[in-house]
Amino acid sequence: MQRLREVPWGALRKDVVLPAIGRVLDGAPAEREVDRALRTNRALSRDQRTAAVEAIFGVALWRRRLSWHASGSQDPAVLLLCLLRDLAGLPDDQAAALAGAAPPPRRSGTPLSPGDRWSLPQWLEAHLVAELGEEGAEAFCEAVSVPGPICLRANRLLCTREQLAARLAAEGIETLPGTLAPDALRAQGRSPNLFGSQAWRDGLFEPQDEGSQLVGLLVEPTAGDTVLDLCAGAGGKSLLLAAKGARVFAHDPDRTRTARLRTRAVRAHAQERIEVVPTPVAADRVLVDAPCSELGTLRRGPDARWRIDPAQLEWLPALQRRLLETAAPLAGQRIVYATCTVRRAENEDVAQAFEVAHPEFRRARTLRLLPHLHGTDGFFAVAWDRLRR
Repeated sequence: MQRLREVPWGALRKDVVLPAIGRVLDGAPAEREVDRALRTNRALSRDQRTAAVEAIFGVALWRRRLSWHASGSQDPAVLLLCLLRDLAGLPDDQAAALAGAAPPPRRSGTPLSPGDRWSLPQWLEAHLVAELGEEGAEAFCEAVSVPGPICLRANRLLCTREQLAARLAAEGIETLPGTLAPDALRAQGRSPNLFGSQAWRDGLFEPQDEGSQLVGLLVEPTAGDTVLDLCAGAGGKSLLLAAKGARVFAHDPDRTRTARLRTRAVRAHAQERIEVVPTPVAADRVLVDAPCSELGTLRRGPDARWRIDPAQLEWLPALQRRLLETAAPLAGQRIVYATCTVRRAENEDVAQAFEVAHPEFRRARTLRLLPHLHGTDGFFAVAWDRLRR
């Protein structure tokens, strides 16, 4: 909670944040409501903007715990008051004035239920305990209840990690080397102006979690290899693979996302190495970065846990197995299967089913990353090599 105690709450304007909080509680994405509030109120000072962002995101994330403090109330003003009083440590009268609500009686102690303490939907609380055990679930929840670090990948087509760090430092942006991926830098400070930098405009880096970088490196292309990125999306891993010397065929059924990839490839000077393909094609290596429940990336969206429909998760393993079946005949050398979730049903179970169905592939590596253990988003990945025919 230390982060919340450092916010300039005295600058908070309830007329800006309460309508946004109400829409978030009704199901609107918090990120969209933050953007809407800031665009509608462009005259806000720096402190007012900071307080507004932290208030909207804070209630979005901590709503269940705040409701516990509020004795079950779901009123946006009361929840905001409890955020200010019970989590940020403001006195009752100051919190009440800023939120525009009467303070409910204080509850002693902290919530005993992990779901109340870490503000989880009940289904997710039970799921994490089943997957990670009680201690692991507690540590995982603590890790995903604060924003993840801003991680960058140096674009090896244009610079080294050290050269990128020097360029950013010259623009007043401090970084530290990542601890796991060779091209990773972690930006320092609360709000570094990365996308206003000349280094960004010159294509020297891409924002990419260090765990995501490690997944891309599992493909291990050598210079001249072809790689099919079967679920390319907006192309973060396609760009990484191109920077490693691969010729990338990027496929995704969402044309909006592949349009973004084309734009990103031009900025990264990788457009000659990446071809967007309408249908999957044969390649030396295939990356199946599969659609998943995304439970490993909860720290990237404070309200993501509240917008997941658990009933929609049941069809994911079947989709993931179909994607691997698509990849199998197309991969000449290696398949990498990856998700950003912690569900065994989407991870180990899918991988084991593929191995039973395809003895022509041998498991080469397995990667498991968790926020509380590795400081990255949560990822699972398996690399299989095709046995010689």
